Amino acid sequence: MIDVGEKNTGRARNEGSNKQAKSFLSFIKQFISGEFFIKDVPSYANSFWYSLGFLNMTCFFILLATGLTMVAFGPLWWDANPLGVFVRSVHMWAAVAFLLFVCMHAFVVFSTSGFKKPRRLIWVIGALMLFIIAIQVEFGFGLRGDFGSQYRALSAADFWNGNIIGHLFNVLDYSQLYGVHIALIPIILIVLIIIHFSLVKSHGLSTPYRKDIPYSMVRADHKALFMRGTAAVAVILFLALEFPSPFVPPVTIQWLAQTHPAMVAGTLVSELNYSSGTATYFDGIDPYTFNTRNVFVIVPYEQYMAASAGNNAATVFLSKNSTVQAADISNAELYFENNGSISASMNLSNPVISMVGTLVVMAQSGLYQDALMNGTHQYGNQTLTLRFLSDTGYIDQKAGELGINLSDYGMVKDENGIPSSFLLAPVNYLDNTILQNDPNQDRDNGLFLGLLMLVVISVPVMPFLNELPDRLKLYRLFWNRFTIPEMRKAKRRKKAL
Repeated sequence: MIDVGEKNTGRARNEGSNKQAKSFLSFIKQFISGEFFIKDVPSYANSFWYSLGFLNMTCFFILLATGLTMVAFGPLWWDANPLGVFVRSVHMWAAVAFLLFVCMHAFVVFSTSGFKKPRRLIWVIGALMLFIIAIQVEFGFGLRGDFGSQYRALSAADFWNGNIIGHLFNVLDYSQLYGVHIALIPIILIVLIIIHFSLVKSHGLSTPYRKDIPYSMVRADHKALFMRGTAAVAVILFLALEFPSPFVPPVTIQWLAQTHPAMVAGTLVSELNYSSGTATYFDGIDPYTFNTRNVFVIVPYEQYMAASAGNNAATVFLSKNSTVQAADISNAELYFENNGSISASMNLSNPVISMVGTLVVMAQSGLYQDALMNGTHQYGNQTLTLRFLSDTGYIDQKAGELGINLSDYGMVKDENGIPSSFLLAPVNYLDNTILQNDPNQDRDNGLFLGLLMLVVISVPVMPFLNELPDRLKLYRLFWNRFTIPEMRKAKRRKKAL
């Protein structure tokens, strides 16, 4: 028999536990509401346009969650596994939405002159985040692991190299790009977001700077805020299902040697002759100052010959004087241009033809690319492989076929034609118009972007520009619906007096 007193005691304990749980949840709710949300806002601040900061944070958390998941499972999972492809697609669309919402948020703040003193620092930090996010999105496309990643990485490398940054950062190095994308930039963004949010929380949402625009303070509609956030998540998930992140298999030297042996052979001759794209690279900085003859021809060939008993054609070639070497190279160019037999080439007396033929066969077996990669793991330095593929000309050719080369505004859209890095549209426009025949195109494009960034950051203190939104009355786009009733009330009060 259970004593009635014991029952009451147990019931009392349960009720006490429930009260404690409810009290704890209530404390958490009040803490979040008090610490992370503004309670009282101007009447217009409950509109969609003033939810953009919250939507940005929603996208950022989606990016963190999907990004960490992808890091945990690796490239093979996110490229081949159906669930991995979906997570990668969610990550892509969240990045596109993040960039879009940041741009819209910046436009709202600019239109309503929300950058005026004492909110100048808020604007500066937000502008920095805008450019960092744009770079981060582009880096992400370079890590996807498909053909588009190869093309974008090579295009981005030209841009960075043309602007000296290539001395410090090599986007063709997968491991370096990977570390910057998943660690360095997210940490920088988190710090900037915390500072940005703290300043907004401290100053409150910006109120009309014009005295002739009355407004009233109302309770913030947090319910509408969360509903909009939920809708944004739903749209991102829908887009990920209906328009998954495209995946065109990457080009490998082995595949290219099997399908286009003459193209690979001709490229090897150009590497030997110092006439390839890498050997004559305009921006002569690391990692493009290496000796292409040694790296792409002599060293891989001698590694291969060390494991075989054949005659070393490299030794024969290097023992000749420069005039004879030039003649051998010229004959090799003609041989492979005329689709000379690869199998027969290895036994010909011309050492260049013999070396190149051997390397093409080596490439067809997959050994050549392994030699360039030095047998490293999947995140190893892929610079040499990508540079060689670029020298063949096939990367640009395929990009043209897919409609993603620079002349087709390829940095703005994906292989499916959907705009993904729309902030790069001005860069592509300059490439195809003003800078089309500019030998310093990458450098001058970088100067343009650098100048644009300085102008945007300097808006709060730049004469004329900081008064432009008021002169154009851009504030009407976001305030009139809520402030006109207040203005009418003010006029009625004046008449009554």
